[in-house]
This record gives sequence, structure tokens and C-alpha cells, in this order.
Amino acid sequence: MKLILIQDVPNLGYKDDVVEVKAGYGRNYLIPQQKAVIATESALKVLAENQRQRAHKLAQIKAEAEAAAAALADVKLSIAAKTAETGTIYGAVNAATVAEALAKLGHEVDRKLISLNTTIKEVGNYNATVRFHKEVAVVIPVEVVAEVAE
Repeated sequence: MKLILIQDVPNLGYKDDVVEVKAGYGRNYLIPQQKAVIATESALKVLAENQRQRAHKLAQIKAEAEAAAAALADVKLSIAAKTAETGTIYGAVNAATVAEALAKLGHEVDRKLISLNTTIKEVGNYNATVRFHKEVAVVIPVEVVAEVAE
């Protein structure tokens, strides 16, 4: 089943991509959740016209994303977390925690743009990926350290 994505869908595609999915996934999830529409001939023509008209805006959005990525290129985060004696963190460091740490450094980044490869539950070095645009992403090194008791 061919669909046109209305919004970004992780592990499937980005907004305005034409994707091929199984019929059940399309009819039972993507279409009812308003994440996609059926790729009819007329819908594809409308999509092509919209993309042609938005080409200039998209270039500007990509340039803004590249500027934001360049600002984060040299950033290294160090996050202090309460830990047990074994080095295990109470709770976990997640995308929201990374977004807060970036905000403290003066970089406002939506937590939804941040992805972590693994769940961070121990002290150590990790990488967080900030995806500003489908073609623009920056990897930020994150060091999780034990919080010092006062």
C-alpha cells in the first residue's frame, strides 16, 4: 500500500515522503492516527505542486538547521546524576535531561529532536544525536558523572 506521510514517523520516513507499507499498518495505524494519506494519483499531483512551491522555504529551513547544528558542533555535556556505590544511576538520563543540560549552556533544543542510542543508567560516556532536519544531525558527547554530595 502506497502512502504519503503527513508527519515524520520514526523508522519509516519524513513528512511528504511516499512510502510503501503493509495494508494493515497503513489502514489500522497510520491513516487513523492522521500520520499518512493514501497516495492516489491526485494526491501525488498535489504533493508535487506543494513541494515545488515550498522548495525555497525548505532551503531556508535547512540552512537554519545547519546553523543550529554548527552551534552545537563543539558542545560536550557533563551531567551529574545521583548514583549508587556501584555506579548505577537512580533513575535514568533521558532526552529531557540532555535538553535541560543544553538549555543551561544556552542552547534551546526540543527534547523530541534528541535521541539516545541506549538508555543511560550508569556512569560513563555516551552519545546523543540531535536531528534538526532529515539531512542535518549532530552528535553530542555526553559524560554522566556521579553527583557529589554536599
